Amino acid sequence: MRRAATAAGQFSRRGGTMAAGLQSVPAVEIDPDGTFKYILVRVQRAGGAEHRDVVRGTAAAEFHNHIFEKLNPEMEKLGFECKCLGGGKIDHNSKNKKLRVFGLSTGYGKADHAVTVEILKKVYQDYEITWSDDKK
Repeated sequence: MRRAATAAGQFSRRGGTMAAGLQSVPAVEIDPDGTFKYILVRVQRAGGAEHRDVVRGTAAAEFHNHIFEKLNPEMEKLGFECKCLGGGKIDHNSKNKKLRVFGLSTGYGKADHAVTVEILKKVYQDYEITWSDDKK
């Protein structure tokens, strides 16, 4: 498993196999600490059936759509289409190796937190990861 810092100071970890090209899209890019908004996004080759669901989150986003508005053009340049499946918040405590997924996005609706947690577990294997429908 690889861990690389992204330009925004976020971390991405890559793993698993995907259809050609999709493996180049990191499964997770979230802030290394703090509580922040996140979105669950389905990425697929334009016109293709193969897809990958990815998690993106950052405290730099005032609203969930700011995360999508950053990701979508990046994916379009690579020939991918994106669909936001919903959002929420993540509380990331790297010192205690804990992630908590909760809340919802007013604009996109609530992401399926169970799906988000499964994606996070593949990347943050040594973390305790939980989710709830709590708003705070």
